[in-house]
Amino acid sequence: MPNPKGYKREEVLDRAIELFRRQGYSATSTAELVNALGMNRKSMYAEFGSKQKLFEAALERYSEINLSRVLAPIEAPDANAKSIRSAFLGYAKAGETRFRGLGCLMANTAVERAALDPGSAIFVDAYLERLSRGFRNALENAARDGDVDGDANLDDLAAHFVNAVVGISALLRANATAEQMHAAGRGATSMLAIRD
Repeated sequence: MPNPKGYKREEVLDRAIELFRRQGYSATSTAELVNALGMNRKSMYAEFGSKQKLFEAALERYSEINLSRVLAPIEAPDANAKSIRSAFLGYAKAGETRFRGLGCLMANTAVERAALDPGSAIFVDAYLERLSRGFRNALENAARDGDVDGDANLDDLAAHFVNAVVGISALLRANATAEQMHAAGRGATSMLAIRD
């Protein structure tokens, strides 16, 4: 059955994600949104209510789709030290793709909006908590495997990795070179004793 609205919500949100990721929330005008989304202003407001609500819907979709893919290595039940290194390698490799200069929408939002806007802060807090849980999961398995110092505080290490991910995302946004991205990933995971 054809869509009577003339658009698919998921496709509209994907276009919004790209625009917000490229320009940020504050620098994106309503006119630019209308143009990028391929819908008129009335339809945009009827569907989302406001620019803020559209942004929050974009953050939710980004979390469900993009973050689930990126965080899969550390969220898997059998994640370990190699999974952590693999996650950082993925971030570093993003600097060799079209994502260089764009960064991560959630990390960008953490810097631009979280302190100013309670709606955005909810999504950023959930993102940081999800990162922490994922790294803690992988670290528990890594400790069991002997790939982390037995005296290490796993919560502190998880916090270190969360900080490193946000930092590497900032490097990605800042057009860092591939060499800088890979060096940051190696440095972030240098305390892991990964056996081949």
